[in-house]
Amino acid sequence: MRMAWLLLFLLLCVASLAVGASELAWAQVFNWHGDTWLILGASRLPRLAALILVGVGLAVCGVILQQVVRNRFVEPATTGGLDAARLGILLSLGVAPAADAPLRMLFALALCFAASLLFVAIIRRIRARNAVLVPVIGLMYGGVLSALAEFYAYRFNLLQSMQGWLMGDFSKVVQGRYEILYLILPIVLLTYLYAQRFTVLGMGEGMATSLGLNYTANVTLGLLLVAVTVSASVIAVGAIPFVGLVVPNLVALHYGDNLRRTLPLVALGGASLLLVCDLLGRLLIYPFEVPIGLTAGGLGGLMFLGLVVWRQR
Repeated sequence: MRMAWLLLFLLLCVASLAVGASELAWAQVFNWHGDTWLILGASRLPRLAALILVGVGLAVCGVILQQVVRNRFVEPATTGGLDAARLGILLSLGVAPAADAPLRMLFALALCFAASLLFVAIIRRIRARNAVLVPVIGLMYGGVLSALAEFYAYRFNLLQSMQGWLMGDFSKVVQGRYEILYLILPIVLLTYLYAQRFTVLGMGEGMATSLGLNYTANVTLGLLLVAVTVSASVIAVGAIPFVGLVVPNLVALHYGDNLRRTLPLVALGGASLLLVCDLLGRLLIYPFEVPIGLTAGGLGGLMFLGLVVWRQR
């Protein structure tokens, strides 16, 4: 089964390289034709790398948040993380208009981390809660952060700049404009090394403490890893919802909750789902392109609704 998923992922990678506004002659690829390799090296390969990195990162973020909050229906889009990152970017544009990507990312990281800590604190104060209540609170919380971002953008005439981070879009990914996403690689590696600890976090504070785990320190580490991944993704390609929600749930349904065993499958599933959404966006109105934020939101939203209905039944 795992080999089948790996084969599907490789096929999606080849399809992603093959699809584009300009025709790619594969015979010229093997003949080392200059123009063909320019298209691959400057656009297609960076886009493929960005898709894989963002898909892996968002799926892993979903796993971490679900273990920390102990709820299957949370991810950066349903905990206010994406909205906080956008607000941080807008603040950086207002404070330092000439700021480069690393500085904007620091603003986004700080706001995302602070917003995640506040969300966890709010959820812990709600004693009687069901599975659906937590993401509903997160969506309302994200709505407040989004309203603050829009007000700030309107106040300082940044509405046009804000549009670039409202919806995920890989069409502008070229060589030299996506490399910040490689920060996701050490995040994923660190998550795998701490997978056993995050699994224990999902058992609750009492159980984690009784097993000798520093609950507060590990929750803080998990939220920091999420903040770095989300801020890098939003800076590079914008906000993409539901990847971190759908993929971990589907993997957990079939393979359980042992993160040391399932995390590679979650990463592979996140990259594959994002590749599918990207291919849909590139083919629906070919040779034009639908932003991946729309396709991921539509497909992920339908899958999220199906998961909610299935859980309630």
